Amino acid sequence: MKRWSAIASALLFAGIAAFSYSQQAAGQADAGWVVLFDGKNLDNFSPIGDANWRIEDGVLVADKATKNSYMVSKKDYRDFQIRAEFWVSDDANSGIFIRCTDPNNVGSKTSYEVNIFDTRPDPSYGTGAIVDTAKAATVLKAGGKWNVYEITAKGPRFDVTLNGTKTVDGATDSKFANGRISLQYGAGVVKFRKVEVKPL
Repeated sequence: MKRWSAIASALLFAGIAAFSYSQQAAGQADAGWVVLFDGKNLDNFSPIGDANWRIEDGVLVADKATKNSYMVSKKDYRDFQIRAEFWVSDDANSGIFIRCTDPNNVGSKTSYEVNIFDTRPDPSYGTGAIVDTAKAATVLKAGGKWNVYEITAKGPRFDVTLNGTKTVDGATDSKFANGRISLQYGAGVVKFRKVEVKPL
């Protein structure tokens, strides 16, 4: 009986140790990441434009506006990584603007646009590209499904990955060194489910 008790105690201890390690590893994996949008509120953003942004079932949604509109972060970021989950309709025009130097006037003249625009007339600067800075190495479509963007900006270097495929690899540009992060609504249906940033 004592032997079975000792085995049970050893198994219990091993289980607790494994759980503790997995929790610690998970914490380390997420170390440094800051959630900008978690499906609950828009405390980290300020809207500009007239899009009908709203939160529905934990998702930030917009499907109507008379002009390009944005959710602009309240903080500036210089060197960072972004992970963003998004869904767009086939006819959507959206994007994630980074290093926005003028939070009241977001655009290609004041920031870098990592595009979400499957029907752009020049697809090389469509979804997966940084408009007027880096063409998409692989032209991908994002419409009608959930996608994950991973964007890295470090000094003058930029990398973009869409759903595990690298669309921009080591592009360089030094026009904008620091600024806000903005989520765009331009046309169609645009949804963001999770947006997080990791300063580098």
